[in-house]
Amino acid sequence: MRTKLFGAAIAALLLTAGTAGAATLTFSAPLKGGDEVPANATTGSGQVEASLDTDAKVLSYKVTYSGLTGAATMAHFHGPAAAGANAPPVITMMSLNSPITGSAKLTDAQVADLKAGKWYFNVHTQAHPGGEIRGQLKAAP
Repeated sequence: MRTKLFGAAIAALLLTAGTAGAATLTFSAPLKGGDEVPANATTGSGQVEASLDTDAKVLSYKVTYSGLTGAATMAHFHGPAAAGANAPPVITMMSLNSPITGSAKLTDAQVADLKAGKWYFNVHTQAHPGGEIRGQLKAAP
């Protein structure tokens, strides 16, 4: 009996230790034309809210936007790039209707870039094919 209890206690400890290292990090960014490269004077705006499960390396996100010059033609997470620089898309949105929600599995390099503040999100329109609104993702304190 003692052996079974000891075994169960060890198993519970190992299970707890395995999940203790997992963390959820949150990121956000306001979306605006002034943050695009090059900047533009759109009245459109939006917001990105995202969370990263560091154990599973899964990014879950919700993006809202309004007031664009026309319908969204594309939307992406881009990286790696600092604010004021452009980079290729790393996650392309399949649905463009606000709110955009979803999740994606990231590589170790993508996780490192996201944590380092080198990811941004933008929404493209016909009037602004390079992007109408953009926001650099920042980790919540």
